Amino acid sequence: MNISINFGRVTAYLSHQASKHFSPIAHLLSMQLPYSIAHILFLPIVLLASGICDAQTGTEAEPVRYVGGEVANPNFHDGALRYAVGVENIQTLRANRSHPEKADGFGWTYNHASNLAYWHGRFYQQYLSGVADEHIAPVQTLLTTSPDGRNWGKPEVVFPPYQAPAGVTIPKGSTGYMMHQRMGFYVAPDGRLLVLGFYGHTEDPFKEGGIGRVVREVYKNGSYGPIYFIRYTSHADWNEKNTSYPFYKKSTDKGFVSACDALLGDKLKTLQWWDEDRGLDQFYSIRDTTNGDHMQALSYFHRKDGKVVGLWKFSHVTLSADEGKTWSRPVVAPSLIMAGGKNWGQRTADGRYAMSYNPIATQEHRYPLIVTTGDDGILFDNMLLVHAEVPPRRFFGRWKDFGPCYVRGITEGEGVPPGNDMWLTYTVNKEDVWISRVPVPVKYKVSGPVHDHFDQMKTDAPVTDWNIYAPRWAPVKVASFPSEKNKSLQLSDSDPYDYARAIRVFQEGTQADISFRVMAKQTTGNFEIDVTDRYGNRPVRISLDSTGHINAGNGSAQKRLGIYNAGKWHQFEIRVNATLTGTFDLFIDSKKVLENAPLYVAVKSVERISFRTGAYRNKPDRTTPNEDPHPPLPGADEPVAEMRYYVNDVKVVSE
Repeated sequence: MNISINFGRVTAYLSHQASKHFSPIAHLLSMQLPYSIAHILFLPIVLLASGICDAQTGTEAEPVRYVGGEVANPNFHDGALRYAVGVENIQTLRANRSHPEKADGFGWTYNHASNLAYWHGRFYQQYLSGVADEHIAPVQTLLTTSPDGRNWGKPEVVFPPYQAPAGVTIPKGSTGYMMHQRMGFYVAPDGRLLVLGFYGHTEDPFKEGGIGRVVREVYKNGSYGPIYFIRYTSHADWNEKNTSYPFYKKSTDKGFVSACDALLGDKLKTLQWWDEDRGLDQFYSIRDTTNGDHMQALSYFHRKDGKVVGLWKFSHVTLSADEGKTWSRPVVAPSLIMAGGKNWGQRTADGRYAMSYNPIATQEHRYPLIVTTGDDGILFDNMLLVHAEVPPRRFFGRWKDFGPCYVRGITEGEGVPPGNDMWLTYTVNKEDVWISRVPVPVKYKVSGPVHDHFDQMKTDAPVTDWNIYAPRWAPVKVASFPSEKNKSLQLSDSDPYDYARAIRVFQEGTQADISFRVMAKQTTGNFEIDVTDRYGNRPVRISLDSTGHINAGNGSAQKRLGIYNAGKWHQFEIRVNATLTGTFDLFIDSKKVLENAPLYVAVKSVERISFRTGAYRNKPDRTTPNEDPHPPLPGADEPVAEMRYYVNDVKVVSE
């Protein structure tokens, strides 16, 4: 494959590192190279630049390692990877410029850097929001909550755009004020919940561009305490006299002050603040060295041996044996392919470990979002999909990278939701805010036959063993239809640029008998059904089109097979011979409509069936320009007429 790649911001970093040792390598990194060449060069360059060609896994030289053989194929949104079974993708905010009341009340279309906590029976999701562009004033911080992770309230401003006191001017070289933070929440020893943010200057809030970190308390009734500064940047002379909020010590709430003191004394929690303020006052347990320039967006977890692993951007990893008081020298983990997206790590409810990140070494195309798992917090295996969808970016904005960006979970100590699920938060295209529920234990294999009739599942609850992609305007849920005792899976869609999707993974096999029933409430939509292999290849393709016809792939051609009726259940049965020269038979309402039809693409096996309320997409791709300005997509803020489909009695026998 000969796809031209510009390494962008990641190249600048690697060039800087490589130039210290090998100037020819730095020159190569500044060029645009065919993907096949760039992929070969990339990892050796990282290793040389980092000086860790010899590493013993588990030690300070290589604290963690991905040992799986799967890597993401950059030509596909899903990376041609397997799904982590049962993951639920839920959109919590759909940006809307024309109708702010349908979103956050502001109509701003840059939304990014979300954080997550669980406290007193509710999820708390915090994120940054700007008018259109990254690092352009004004930028504020909002917070939304949910009782169950799938029904979310309207976001509220917790840290508004900064307004300096009278007489205080914007420093030379800056253009305004913004928020920027890597840490969102802290649950104090006495159980109080604090929400945090960082005020700085545009377009560079780091070091000399920073002002300070702010904090306020979240109360159980949903209200908030006053805003205070908890720490001023150590790189400038900001203090209580020249900033807009008092220092936290001025609070008359002794419990709040004690909570802030406890946070300031926690070397692990506060190391998440490292990006904006490098601690010229020796506040942090690491120092601002050359490598420190690339220690960004810390997440951490305790390994099975008790040591703390620090995960940073650009594949950097550190290790601490004393709860964050001291750290090993940061190194690049050569098995972790990533760029400037965040890397999230945690211990899961089953006592194992998970890492989640974008396994692609390009900045502007951050997809897919994956999870790897392991037993000891050192070795990680099985790269599996968490979020595999990349809808069109509706609004242009500077540095709005394509795909699911900046994944975070619930940091140790910030709450444990009911059940065994892992919860992850992120934004897509730095535009819409999402959350994912990842069932634990994380798995990709399903054994035995499938028979899903949905009757025993609860409505407005997880769809067991199904992978769900549910935008705000295209929800997926178990519905009491046609009755409370005879439920079905409902896919609705009123989004002009996205779709609802439900995927059922089944036992991988070369011979599969698949049956299901579908009802369309209208004959004007587009409903696509695919049988796929482990890589996402689609050998069997069926559609209910907008003219009321049922179509299927007969080899490489589409064949019209008949009509479907609104409000009527139609029975489908597919018998797949999934071999390199395979065929399939298709029955509709007990009538054979295709016999020995050639597969659309050659595959070795099949393992999942997909239901989707829109056409298959693979744009944007790695060649799609990210920074070329364009107007908003037409009609992006207006819902279209709702299309609704029901699926029931899904049966699969595969061997």
